[in-house]
Amino acid sequence: MSPLMELLATLATGLFTGAAVYVSLVEHPARVSCGPVVAITEFRPSYKRAAVLQAILALVGAVAAVARWGMGGPPAWLIGGLLLGGVIPFTLLVILPTNKRLLDVSFDPNSPESVALLGRWGWLHAVRSVASLLAFLTFLSLLAGG
Repeated sequence: MSPLMELLATLATGLFTGAAVYVSLVEHPARVSCGPVVAITEFRPSYKRAAVLQAILALVGAVAAVARWGMGGPPAWLIGGLLLGGVIPFTLLVILPTNKRLLDVSFDPNSPESVALLGRWGWLHAVRSVASLLAFLTFLSLLAGG
């Protein structure tokens, strides 16, 4: 059962990390380069689709990693699981207010606040990307026997 938890934790974390890093390095900069009106127009449907997928991957990866540690695995499984799982409360407590503002249909994308919100969102999302990347590298190291 422990190899299954290791694989599940690493796979879910790798998928989460790939999506998060892609958004941080490719999708968000591209959307922002189109100007705030287009960026916010694209953000709204993109966010709604990505949020469900990323929430599931973060939860599955974190639970599997903690479960692997609970089966007598090295503490690094717990650390990586908590690091990945930490993106969930970080998103709900820190990023969600920015998300809500950007998703609000009454929000004017032409307002001066638009550029600031999009920039803030990019930096906050980068935190998720880095945290998940560290968890993923931890799990890969564990699988490699390090």
